[in-house]
Amino acid sequence: MNTDKWTIKIDEITKDFQETFGMLTIDQLNRKPNEQTWSIAQNIDHLIVINESYKPVIASIRQGTYQLPFIARIRFMVNFLGKMVLGAVTPDRRKKMKTFPIWEPTKGQLKLDILDRFVKHQIELKAMIIGCKDLLENGAVISSPANKNIVYKLETAFDIIVTHETRHLEQAKEILPFL
Repeated sequence: MNTDKWTIKIDEITKDFQETFGMLTIDQLNRKPNEQTWSIAQNIDHLIVINESYKPVIASIRQGTYQLPFIARIRFMVNFLGKMVLGAVTPDRRKKMKTFPIWEPTKGQLKLDILDRFVKHQIELKAMIIGCKDLLENGAVISSPANKNIVYKLETAFDIIVTHETRHLEQAKEILPFL
């Protein structure tokens, strides 16, 4: 399976983050228009946290210790839940969502290296995706790292990751007028 559709998009997103936020100060990156809104730095941190949560899932599949719930055997549910999650993370943000507690960004001030950490993370994310070609070709199914009963194809997980990154890029851009 060709992984280019994800790796190319990750490169585009990474470049957009760097160009849009790369010249900001630490205070600007951490500024929040209000208490209910994440800062640019928190949006970036959230992406790192959520994407990293998929690594143990893939490692467990590789080790042969991964256990899927019964619902994963029902192909209709796998497809339905995957489409539902993918639809929930679209960049248009018509529906506000609260993230699962395991994916909350760091509270308080983040360091200026957050963008550098994100760039490094994106390189690792691309390598992880490329390294999953065999799993993708075999139609691997996984559970969401946040909820074992939300199951979808690994291919859909990568669609979700890339779409979710675009969503938070747009969310972070909405903070620029408040800087």
